[in-house]
Amino acid sequence: MDFEQVRPLLVQALLWVDHGMIAYFLVLNSFYAILLILAIPEIMEHWRISDDDNLALLRGAEIVPPISVLVPAFNERATIVPSVLSFLTLEYPNHEVVVVNDGSTDDTMESLIAAYELYEAPAAYPDVVPTAAVRGYYRSRVYSKLTCIDKDNGGKGDSLNAGVNAARFPYVLAVDADTLVERDALLRLARPFLLGEPVAAVGATVRVANGSTVVHGIVTEARVDSRWLPGIQTVEYLRAFLFGRLGWNRLGGSLIISGAFGLFSREHLQAVGGYHTASMTEDLDIVIRLHKHLRDSGSPESIQFIPDPVAWTEVPVTLSGLHLQRERWHRGLISTMVQHRGVCFNRRYGRMGFIAYPFFLFGEMLSPVVELAGYLAFGVTLLIGAADMSFALLFLAVSAGFGLLLSLWATVLEEISFRRYPAWRDFVLLLWFSAIEGFGYRQLTLWFRLQSFRKYARKDVLWGEMDREGFERAA
Repeated sequence: MDFEQVRPLLVQALLWVDHGMIAYFLVLNSFYAILLILAIPEIMEHWRISDDDNLALLRGAEIVPPISVLVPAFNERATIVPSVLSFLTLEYPNHEVVVVNDGSTDDTMESLIAAYELYEAPAAYPDVVPTAAVRGYYRSRVYSKLTCIDKDNGGKGDSLNAGVNAARFPYVLAVDADTLVERDALLRLARPFLLGEPVAAVGATVRVANGSTVVHGIVTEARVDSRWLPGIQTVEYLRAFLFGRLGWNRLGGSLIISGAFGLFSREHLQAVGGYHTASMTEDLDIVIRLHKHLRDSGSPESIQFIPDPVAWTEVPVTLSGLHLQRERWHRGLISTMVQHRGVCFNRRYGRMGFIAYPFFLFGEMLSPVVELAGYLAFGVTLLIGAADMSFALLFLAVSAGFGLLLSLWATVLEEISFRRYPAWRDFVLLLWFSAIEGFGYRQLTLWFRLQSFRKYARKDVLWGEMDREGFERAA
């Protein structure tokens, strides 16, 4: 049988693949559009009650619970001192800061000791959740709110567990050491308590600090970085947080609360055994387990997202740093989806089992494989001279064009609602980066995420270390 005899069958098979790709991306992007539509009334409602008058009611109010801010740190000397200062100076009636040095090999611990005059004290708390060995427990001579734990390396989840053990208050805020939290963010994060809503966890917005001016751990002037890589990531973060996670409020709650900025009930964290130390996406894993715990126990508490409490983080500025981050994120997603596969289409877990989990499994985890299949199928049609340019244009419109529209809408929503970037220059940059994201950057991150499947199959658990410029350089 020669090629000319096989060619019609191959063309027909490729046609079916083409149609499958179109249907997949049409369904996926239509769901993103639904999230956007659901996010609009949510963002308008939060915008309406987020003014300073309502915020003033929370200052000194006894209705808001005391909060322990947990700061895991590994080799964070570039950002640790201003980050901790931003946590210490938060406007909130009653909070403490617990920094956990996770066996850093640089001078993270020495920087903390020097900057905050730490002294070693006896540790007087129960180890409810097992962790790696604690080497020392420190208090500050200048900030009574500050506690520092020095421990053997065990990973971010293990560090958070050590912080949960040492925390004195009923709610804990998990943050990254390279995160700057706006001074009123905790007050805004406490809004559900003011409204009398039972909550087990609250997520909030994380924005890109690169390009902004940072003074004493506070973003004093928010700007969009004009460089290609951090600029496009600014658009990504806007899209993910402003409507991606906000829309889930009306669909039973998102499966992700950012590990860089999320509030949790300490009691519930301990009830599920704390963070899984082997997980590379501990923020996704812990929220899925919390959803399951709340459903199994019949608890009325919910998991919510609030858009206006803002934390700022530094994103990768090199391709190697972006590669490490995105590959690890996707490898962790694969691992978590496989681990909790029993949730999928399980009536016991309601909307999480029938909407949220399938979306993350088929829409987020498998999308790189499906997109690669689409590119390969079109490449084969070119090789055999059966390329359909109308299909190519349709595939581009559905896979990339829809994403462009969503990014533009996220930028417009930001401009008409909270408007953290007041300068017209920044609005124009956001539009520009939205337009060029699909040409080069999208394909790079596709390649980075595809490599995670190979590393997951090899049971690779290495995190890698991202180089940081530091907030002063980012400004």
